[in-house]
Amino acid sequence: MIIHAKAAIIDGELCNNVKLEVIDGIITSLDVKGPADLVVEGTLIPGFVDIHCHGGAGHYFSAKSSADIQKVIEIHRENGTTTMLASLVSEPLDSLKEQITRLLPFVQSGEIGGIHLEGPYLSPHKCGAHDPALLRDPVISELKELLDVGDGAISMMTLAPELPHGIEAIDFLVENGVVVALGHTNADAAVAEKAISAGASLVTHFYNALPTIDHKNPNITLTTLLDDSMALELINDGHHVDDGATELLLRTAPGRVILVTDAMSAAGGADGGFTIGKLDVNVKDGVARLTSNGSLAGSTLTMKASFERLMSQFGSSLEYASFCASTLPARTLGIEFVGEIAIGKLAHFVEVIDGKVVKTYRY
Repeated sequence: MIIHAKAAIIDGELCNNVKLEVIDGIITSLDVKGPADLVVEGTLIPGFVDIHCHGGAGHYFSAKSSADIQKVIEIHRENGTTTMLASLVSEPLDSLKEQITRLLPFVQSGEIGGIHLEGPYLSPHKCGAHDPALLRDPVISELKELLDVGDGAISMMTLAPELPHGIEAIDFLVENGVVVALGHTNADAAVAEKAISAGASLVTHFYNALPTIDHKNPNITLTTLLDDSMALELINDGHHVDDGATELLLRTAPGRVILVTDAMSAAGGADGGFTIGKLDVNVKDGVARLTSNGSLAGSTLTMKASFERLMSQFGSSLEYASFCASTLPARTLGIEFVGEIAIGKLAHFVEVIDGKVVKTYRY
């Protein structure tokens, strides 16, 4: 089919009157002749790539029902996410294996782009909404078991590098093609530098579940903020991170910020009582908190809302917001066929009019 868009972001630049050809779901030309089968009045940008998402529409990726997992995918796809990782929280090893096995068909069919394990190898001092009783130290034999069950589907793992065997675990995971994200950690600067040298390339929800920047005692937060090799996730809902701190991040780490949702089951739905793992959560005014201690428990964000907020609240250009929501996450995870509108990429688009996402296209 031939698509004529009033404008599109190509190679990071806004181009007018773009006519592209799509064959079998792949972009084959950006300068095709002939009449258009579809005319897009807005601006086409690459579909959003959410590398940290736990659920939505009242369900989690850990659900036992395939239908419930599909509902999570659909609610986020309606909000512009055309590629996503299924994030799983800390659970007993056998439970994680079962959840990974249930998600495998969705990875193999292309419905999700991979699996992200956020735990159980996290610091008990920065556990956030993870059950501290389930946290454990990374052991290579266990990691190998998880990767074997995952059969290539585990794309990313969040861990705290200061745990016993933490650096060794990073080495092992990177060698086996898994992107390592540092998170839920209380590491000092020296450990952070070792983790980066071992191949860690990302920070899970920057600022959150990390130590506060200390001007006399440098830690992982300051180290990763200043290291140009590190991509930094941001939950841009105005609750997880103060807008002033977000502004600081955008100015200090230009080109390194990745928008993520960290969405829990309430995303795309109404307020009320929910759970995350076995912990009770109350959602009020769209903010999810543990009922036990009031800690934030994931977000109710969609990528659409995060993307729009980056422009409306912080004045980001359409091109930069698209880079943060699509291009950089795809590059960081090595998902080669999405994140850009280019020949050979999948025809996954979001249409934007006046800074608002109006439609998702996924051919």
